[in-house]
Amino acid sequence: MVGRNSPVRVMGIINVSPESFYKGSIKTTTRSIAQYAATMEQAGAQLIDIGAMSTAPYLENNISVQEEIKRMKRAVKIVRNNCNVAISADTPRSAVAKEAVDLGVDCLNDVTGLKYDNNMAGIVAESNLPVIIGAYGRIGRIYPQPKLIATGKMSSTIRLLKESLAIAKKMGIKKGKIIIDPSVGFFRAKGKNPFFTIIRDMPWYIRDIEIISRLRELATNFTNPICISVSRKSFIGKLLDLKTEKRLIPSLVFEIISALNGAKIIRTHNVKETVHALTICGLMH
Repeated sequence: MVGRNSPVRVMGIINVSPESFYKGSIKTTTRSIAQYAATMEQAGAQLIDIGAMSTAPYLENNISVQEEIKRMKRAVKIVRNNCNVAISADTPRSAVAKEAVDLGVDCLNDVTGLKYDNNMAGIVAESNLPVIIGAYGRIGRIYPQPKLIATGKMSSTIRLLKESLAIAKKMGIKKGKIIIDPSVGFFRAKGKNPFFTIIRDMPWYIRDIEIISRLRELATNFTNPICISVSRKSFIGKLLDLKTEKRLIPSLVFEIISALNGAKIIRTHNVKETVHALTICGLMH
């Protein structure tokens, strides 16, 4: 388990969803999933986060719960059989989380902070597993006309995370099991699925950059460890006019800034390079 005083941990990303935004992280065959997981373990990843459905705001979500479950179960089994690192299941859907728990995953990751699926908090509490909760500002499954309840300001991100912590407390999720994530990339003026937060007070990429630069404010407002995922994300493309496959170096810079500002889990597509960068900076003991 990651704590406030722990070294920085690296979480590698495997997407078994062909629709995911970074094609380099997409692995769909048994061989490619197995090899990618083993390679990330050898490179120094302490956790592997498996996503079976893209939640990127600008991508449409047409994946059924049954299809996501099928993908997740297969991937968890392959990763478990081919490496020894902790496995996280990245899903906002409680039915998928339940199947992952039954398969013995070590962590759950809900970018919607227990808010999208009303049954998610109960599944997490029952599992007694660590959970990463993302900042999320929509109410339940209301879509496409959700109530506008968030801004791009850090104060709004803090408020949304506190709401999720209140849900967790009410459902009996232990405080020491909760990791918080400010959800870089998931605050937008518009999108094509229900897994992002609508903001209209500032450009989304400005919000993302400000969150990273002011990450210490999260560390002072919460005792929970912070997970952050900035790897190859759109704000880097907007800032530097770079396509996804060209965003490695700025990704590493933003990851180092995040770790220096208090992040304890760096969720990344680039495990080897991220481990090297964090090690050089003395952030991985």
